[in-house]
Amino acid sequence: METVSTVGDLPPALGSEALRQRLEGRRPAVFLDYDGVLTPIVSRPEDAVWADSMRRTVLDLADRCSVCIVTGRDRQVVQQLMGVDDLIVAGSHGFDIWSPEQGPVVHEALTDFTDLIAETTATLRERLHGLDGVSIEAKHASVAVHYRQAAPDTRARVDEIIHELRDRNSDRLTLVPGKMVYEFTPAIDWNKGKAVLHLIDVLGLDSDDIVPLYLGDDITDESAFRALRGRGIGILVGRPDDPEMAGRTTAADFVLDSVQDVEKFLTGLAR
Repeated sequence: METVSTVGDLPPALGSEALRQRLEGRRPAVFLDYDGVLTPIVSRPEDAVWADSMRRTVLDLADRCSVCIVTGRDRQVVQQLMGVDDLIVAGSHGFDIWSPEQGPVVHEALTDFTDLIAETTATLRERLHGLDGVSIEAKHASVAVHYRQAAPDTRARVDEIIHELRDRNSDRLTLVPGKMVYEFTPAIDWNKGKAVLHLIDVLGLDSDDIVPLYLGDDITDESAFRALRGRGIGILVGRPDDPEMAGRTTAADFVLDSVQDVEKFLTGLAR
Protein backbone atom coordinates (compact mmCIF):
# COMPACT_ATOMS: atom_id res chain seq x y z
CA MET A 1 0.00 0.00 0.00
CA GLU A 2 1.34 3.42 -0.95
CA THR A 3 2.37 5.62 1.97
CA VAL A 4 1.12 9.18 1.92
CA SER A 5 1.78 12.04 4.32
CA THR A 6 0.48 15.51 4.89
CA VAL A 7 2.80 18.43 4.25
CA GLY A 8 3.25 18.96 7.98
CA ASP A 9 4.39 15.33 8.44
CA LEU A 10 7.37 15.56 6.09
CA PRO A 11 10.91 15.96 7.45
CA PRO A 12 12.90 18.92 6.11
CA ALA A 13 15.35 18.19 3.31
CA LEU A 14 17.81 20.86 4.43
CA GLY A 15 20.31 19.37 6.85
CA SER A 16 18.68 15.94 6.73
CA GLU A 17 21.01 13.13 7.78
CA ALA A 18 18.60 10.55 6.33
CA LEU A 19 18.69 12.24 2.94
CA ARG A 20 22.47 12.59 3.08
CA GLN A 21 22.80 8.87 3.73
CA ARG A 22 20.57 8.02 0.76
CA LEU A 23 22.84 10.11 -1.47
CA GLU A 24 26.17 8.98 -0.01
CA GLY A 25 28.45 7.51 -2.64
CA ARG A 26 25.91 8.04 -5.41
CA ARG A 27 25.26 10.73 -8.02
CA PRO A 28 22.01 12.71 -8.05
CA ALA A 29 19.90 13.16 -11.17
CA VAL A 30 17.76 16.22 -10.49
CA PHE A 31 14.30 16.90 -11.91
CA LEU A 32 12.84 20.33 -11.14
CA ASP A 33 9.44 21.90 -11.56
CA TYR A 34 9.67 25.59 -12.46
CA ASP A 35 6.86 27.69 -10.92
CA GLY A 36 6.83 27.49 -7.14
CA VAL A 37 10.20 25.72 -7.09
CA LEU A 38 12.73 27.76 -9.06
CA THR A 39 10.66 30.95 -8.95
CA PRO A 40 7.86 32.07 -6.63
CA ILE A 41 4.23 31.80 -7.71
CA VAL A 42 3.17 35.18 -9.13
CA SER A 43 -0.16 36.70 -10.13
CA ARG A 44 0.80 36.95 -13.82
CA PRO A 45 2.43 33.80 -15.25
CA GLU A 46 4.54 35.85 -17.66
CA ASP A 47 6.27 37.54 -14.68
CA ALA A 48 7.72 34.28 -13.33
CA VAL A 49 11.39 34.92 -14.15
CA TRP A 50 13.91 33.16 -11.93
CA ALA A 51 16.50 35.12 -9.95
CA ASP A 52 20.05 35.38 -11.25
CA SER A 53 21.30 33.52 -8.18
CA MET A 54 18.93 30.60 -8.83
CA ARG A 55 19.98 30.54 -12.48
CA ARG A 56 23.65 30.30 -11.49
CA THR A 57 22.89 27.62 -8.91
CA VAL A 58 21.01 25.41 -11.37
CA LEU A 59 23.62 25.81 -14.10
CA ASP A 60 26.43 25.04 -11.64
CA LEU A 61 24.55 21.90 -10.61
CA ALA A 62 24.06 20.93 -14.27
CA ASP A 63 27.86 20.98 -14.68
CA ARG A 64 28.05 18.22 -12.05
CA CYS A 65 25.03 16.01 -12.71
CA SER A 66 21.96 15.58 -14.92
CA VAL A 67 19.38 18.36 -14.44
CA CYS A 68 15.99 18.38 -16.14
CA ILE A 69 13.16 20.91 -15.91
CA VAL A 70 9.72 19.27 -15.77
CA THR A 71 6.93 21.81 -15.97
CA GLY A 72 3.32 22.35 -16.89
CA ARG A 73 4.47 25.41 -18.81
CA ASP A 74 4.83 25.42 -22.56
CA ARG A 75 8.40 24.31 -23.19
CA GLN A 76 9.43 27.25 -25.34
CA VAL A 77 7.86 29.72 -22.91
CA VAL A 78 9.76 28.35 -19.92
CA GLN A 79 13.00 28.34 -21.93
CA GLN A 80 12.43 32.02 -22.69
CA LEU A 81 11.70 32.79 -19.03
CA MET A 82 14.87 30.99 -17.94
CA GLY A 83 17.00 32.56 -20.64
CA VAL A 84 18.92 29.31 -21.18
CA ASP A 85 18.77 26.68 -23.89
CA ASP A 86 21.25 24.10 -22.60
CA LEU A 87 19.01 22.27 -20.13
CA ILE A 88 16.68 19.36 -20.85
CA VAL A 89 13.09 20.60 -20.56
CA ALA A 90 9.89 18.58 -20.40
CA GLY A 91 7.09 21.07 -21.02
CA SER A 92 3.28 20.76 -21.03
CA HIS A 93 3.37 18.20 -18.20
CA GLY A 94 5.87 16.08 -20.10
CA PHE A 95 4.06 16.06 -23.45
CA ASP A 96 6.86 18.10 -25.08
CA ILE A 97 10.38 16.98 -24.16
CA TRP A 98 13.49 18.56 -25.62
CA SER A 99 17.20 17.93 -25.13
CA PRO A 100 20.00 20.27 -26.27
CA GLU A 101 21.90 17.22 -27.56
CA GLN A 102 19.06 15.21 -29.12
CA GLY A 103 16.39 17.79 -29.90
CA PRO A 104 12.86 16.37 -29.40
CA VAL A 105 12.74 13.35 -27.07
CA VAL A 106 9.93 11.20 -28.41
CA HIS A 107 7.74 8.47 -26.96
CA GLU A 108 5.25 6.26 -28.76
CA ALA A 109 2.39 7.57 -26.59
CA LEU A 110 2.97 11.15 -27.71
CA THR A 111 1.40 12.11 -31.03
CA ASP A 112 0.17 15.35 -32.59
CA PHE A 113 -2.58 16.91 -30.48
CA THR A 114 -2.65 20.23 -32.34
CA ASP A 115 -6.27 20.00 -33.56
CA LEU A 116 -7.62 18.88 -30.18
CA ILE A 117 -5.86 21.66 -28.29
CA ALA A 118 -6.91 24.29 -30.86
CA GLU A 119 -10.54 23.19 -30.63
CA THR A 120 -10.47 23.16 -26.82
CA THR A 121 -8.81 26.58 -26.69
CA ALA A 122 -11.44 28.08 -29.00
CA THR A 123 -14.25 26.64 -26.88
CA LEU A 124 -12.74 28.02 -23.69
CA ARG A 125 -12.25 31.47 -25.20
CA GLU A 126 -15.90 31.52 -26.21
CA ARG A 127 -17.27 30.21 -22.90
CA LEU A 128 -15.02 32.32 -20.64
CA HIS A 129 -15.22 35.53 -22.65
CA GLY A 130 -15.84 38.60 -20.49
CA LEU A 131 -14.90 37.01 -17.15
CA ASP A 132 -12.54 39.42 -15.38
CA GLY A 133 -9.33 38.05 -13.93
CA VAL A 134 -9.39 34.92 -16.09
CA SER A 135 -6.75 34.17 -18.71
CA ILE A 136 -6.28 31.29 -21.15
CA GLU A 137 -2.85 29.88 -22.01
CA ALA A 138 -2.62 27.58 -25.01
CA LYS A 139 0.41 25.29 -24.98
CA HIS A 140 2.01 22.64 -27.17
CA ALA A 141 -0.21 19.82 -25.89
CA SER A 142 -2.52 21.39 -23.31
CA VAL A 143 -4.51 24.52 -22.53
CA ALA A 144 -4.63 26.21 -19.13
CA VAL A 145 -7.19 28.51 -17.54
CA HIS A 146 -5.69 30.80 -14.88
CA TYR A 147 -8.09 32.39 -12.38
CA ARG A 148 -5.87 33.61 -9.53
CA GLN A 149 -6.89 37.24 -10.14
CA ALA A 150 -10.64 36.50 -10.46
CA ALA A 151 -13.27 37.39 -7.85
CA PRO A 152 -14.86 34.51 -5.86
CA ASP A 153 -18.13 34.58 -7.84
CA THR A 154 -16.16 34.51 -11.09
CA ARG A 155 -14.12 31.55 -9.85
CA ALA A 156 -17.35 29.68 -9.18
CA ARG A 157 -18.50 30.35 -12.75
CA VAL A 158 -15.12 29.20 -14.12
CA ASP A 159 -15.43 26.00 -12.09
CA GLU A 160 -18.87 25.35 -13.54
CA ILE A 161 -17.79 25.92 -17.15
CA ILE A 162 -14.62 23.85 -16.80
CA HIS A 163 -16.34 20.84 -15.29
CA GLU A 164 -19.13 20.98 -17.86
CA LEU A 165 -16.55 20.90 -20.65
CA ARG A 166 -14.74 18.03 -18.94
CA ASP A 167 -17.92 15.97 -18.62
CA ARG A 168 -18.77 16.46 -22.30
CA ASN A 169 -15.27 15.44 -23.44
CA SER A 170 -14.18 12.82 -20.92
CA ASP A 171 -13.11 10.48 -23.72
CA ARG A 172 -10.79 13.09 -25.24
CA LEU A 173 -9.63 15.37 -22.42
CA THR A 174 -8.22 15.00 -18.92
CA LEU A 175 -8.75 17.84 -16.45
CA VAL A 176 -5.65 18.59 -14.38
CA PRO A 177 -6.23 20.92 -11.39
CA GLY A 178 -3.41 23.07 -10.05
CA LYS A 179 -2.77 26.18 -7.97
CA MET A 180 -5.48 28.58 -9.16
CA VAL A 181 -5.38 26.97 -12.58
CA TYR A 182 -7.29 24.32 -14.49
CA GLU A 183 -5.60 22.56 -17.37
CA PHE A 184 -6.89 20.27 -20.09
CA THR A 185 -4.51 17.66 -21.49
CA PRO A 186 -5.17 14.83 -23.98
CA ALA A 187 -6.86 11.84 -22.33
CA ILE A 188 -3.92 9.46 -22.53
CA ASP A 189 -1.88 7.76 -19.81
CA TRP A 190 0.85 10.40 -19.58
CA ASN A 191 1.93 12.85 -16.88
CA LYS A 192 5.03 14.29 -15.21
CA GLY A 193 5.79 10.98 -13.55
CA LYS A 194 5.70 9.11 -16.86
CA ALA A 195 7.92 11.80 -18.39
CA VAL A 196 10.48 11.49 -15.58
CA LEU A 197 10.65 7.70 -15.94
CA HIS A 198 11.03 8.08 -19.72
CA LEU A 199 13.90 10.54 -19.24
CA ILE A 200 15.60 8.24 -16.73
CA ASP A 201 15.52 5.52 -19.40
CA VAL A 202 16.50 7.71 -22.37
CA LEU A 203 19.35 9.44 -20.51
CA GLY A 204 20.77 6.22 -19.08
CA LEU A 205 20.11 7.22 -15.48
CA ASP A 206 18.69 3.87 -14.37
CA SER A 207 21.69 2.54 -12.45
CA ASP A 208 22.42 1.79 -8.81
CA ASP A 209 24.94 4.60 -8.47
CA ILE A 210 22.40 7.30 -9.47
CA VAL A 211 19.60 8.68 -7.27
CA PRO A 212 16.79 10.56 -9.06
CA LEU A 213 15.44 13.53 -7.10
CA TYR A 214 12.26 15.37 -7.99
CA LEU A 215 11.37 18.79 -6.56
CA GLY A 216 7.82 20.05 -7.07
CA ASP A 217 5.10 22.06 -5.37
CA ASP A 218 1.85 21.38 -7.20
CA ILE A 219 -0.73 18.60 -7.35
CA THR A 220 0.56 17.72 -10.82
CA ASP A 221 3.95 16.87 -9.28
CA GLU A 222 2.46 14.05 -7.24
CA SER A 223 2.67 11.69 -10.24
CA ALA A 224 6.45 12.21 -10.22
CA PHE A 225 6.71 11.65 -6.46
CA ARG A 226 4.77 8.39 -6.87
CA ALA A 227 6.88 7.32 -9.86
CA LEU A 228 10.09 7.66 -7.84
CA ARG A 229 8.84 5.77 -4.77
CA GLY A 230 11.38 3.04 -4.03
CA ARG A 231 13.88 4.27 -6.63
CA GLY A 232 14.44 7.97 -5.87
CA ILE A 233 13.59 10.90 -3.62
CA GLY A 234 10.62 13.25 -3.82
CA ILE A 235 10.85 16.69 -2.25
CA LEU A 236 7.74 18.87 -1.89
CA VAL A 237 8.20 22.64 -1.86
CA GLY A 238 5.66 24.36 0.38
CA ARG A 239 4.54 25.15 3.89
CA PRO A 240 1.73 23.53 5.88
CA ASP A 241 0.33 26.97 6.76
CA ASP A 242 -0.13 27.83 3.06
CA PRO A 243 -3.90 27.71 2.35
CA GLU A 244 -3.21 26.02 -0.98
CA MET A 245 -1.40 23.21 0.88
CA ALA A 246 -4.02 22.83 3.62
CA GLY A 247 -5.14 19.23 4.08
CA ARG A 248 -3.14 18.04 1.10
CA THR A 249 -1.60 14.59 1.16
CA THR A 250 1.59 13.86 -0.71
CA ALA A 251 3.80 10.98 -1.82
CA ALA A 252 6.93 13.09 -1.31
CA ASP A 253 9.66 12.04 1.16
CA PHE A 254 10.94 15.42 2.31
CA VAL A 255 9.93 19.08 2.28
CA LEU A 256 11.52 22.46 1.57
CA ASP A 257 9.64 25.52 2.81
CA SER A 258 10.37 27.98 0.02
CA VAL A 259 12.13 28.83 -3.23
CA GLN A 260 14.94 30.25 -1.10
CA ASP A 261 15.35 26.86 0.60
CA VAL A 262 15.38 25.19 -2.82
CA GLU A 263 18.33 27.37 -3.81
CA LYS A 264 20.17 26.46 -0.60
CA PHE A 265 19.48 22.77 -1.16
CA LEU A 266 20.64 22.80 -4.79
CA THR A 267 23.75 24.77 -3.82
CA GLY A 268 24.60 22.00 -1.38
CA LEU A 269 24.10 19.32 -4.05
CA ALA A 270 26.45 21.17 -6.41
CA ARG A 271 29.34 21.07 -3.95
